[in-house]
Amino acid sequence: MHRRLATGLAASALALITVAATATAATAAPADKPQVLASWTQTSASSYNQWAAARANQATWSAYGFDWSTDYCSSSPDNPFGFPFATSCARHDFGYRNYKAAGAFDTNKSRLDSAFYEDLKRVCAGYGGATKTACDGTAWTYYQAVKVFG
Repeated sequence: MHRRLATGLAASALALITVAATATAATAAPADKPQVLASWTQTSASSYNQWAAARANQATWSAYGFDWSTDYCSSSPDNPFGFPFATSCARHDFGYRNYKAAGAFDTNKSRLDSAFYEDLKRVCAGYGGATKTACDGTAWTYYQAVKVFG
């Protein structure tokens, strides 16, 4: 009787392990997740545009398990002096959160911060004269803050 019980328990345990392994395999992110993440966190405008398009259609990317959450510019104003920095901050959060989850934050932090600064400078490029100068100075301050404290 003990042998039959032990065999039954072993079979049940094996079935549970198989179900768990199948569920894990079914929920695993696509193999190209690191490449997609890298392509969306570069300093270029095209990288920013790709990320923005994906952000607008997150359901398409749900299998990748990206963390899209954001607190925008954290404890700093999202739109300092009326400059719309919130979306740049959201992309920066995306990079930080997803590289931390991947265990690759330290090797990517500098690039993420540089991409953030480039995004902010692109915002400022839409202004002229003294307003652009003020925007550029604010962008530099935000960049220095994430570089040091981010």
